[in-house]
Amino acid sequence: MQIVSAVIARPVDDCWRVFTDPAAMTSWVPGLVDARLIETTTDGLPLEIQFEFAAAHIYSLVYTYDREARVVRWEPRPGEHGAVRGFARFEATVGGTTFTYALEHDVGRKAAERWLDNPKQLVAAFQQWMEAET
Repeated sequence: MQIVSAVIARPVDDCWRVFTDPAAMTSWVPGLVDARLIETTTDGLPLEIQFEFAAAHIYSLVYTYDREARVVRWEPRPGEHGAVRGFARFEATVGGTTFTYALEHDVGRKAAERWLDNPKQLVAAFQQWMEAET
C-alpha cells in the first residue's frame, strides 16, 4: 500500500466535506468520468459509490468512516475485480489540514489505471483543487 501526505491550506472540515462528496470527485480525481452514489449511511455519507474511469472501467467501492478521527476507508464491493482499496485521513494542523492518502491496487488493475490512481498524483490533484477553491 502506498501512503502519501500533504498539508492543504484549508480547514479540516472543508477537506472532509469535499472528499466525501461524490458530486465533487470528477472535479479533482484524474481520469474519473463519473461517480454515482449507490447508497448512503443514515447520516448521508456515501456507503457505496460506482466509479467510471477512462476506457469504460467501472467498479464500485464500499466505504466506512471513523468520523471522530476523520478517517475514510474503502474497499471493492464483494465480487468486484480491478478496483482499489485504501484510506484517507484528515488532521487539523497549523496552516490547514494534513491529508494522508493510502491506496492499494487489485491485481487485475491495468497499467493505465494504476497510473491514473497514483497516490502522489491524487493527493496533488486534491490539494490543488482545494486550494484553488478558496
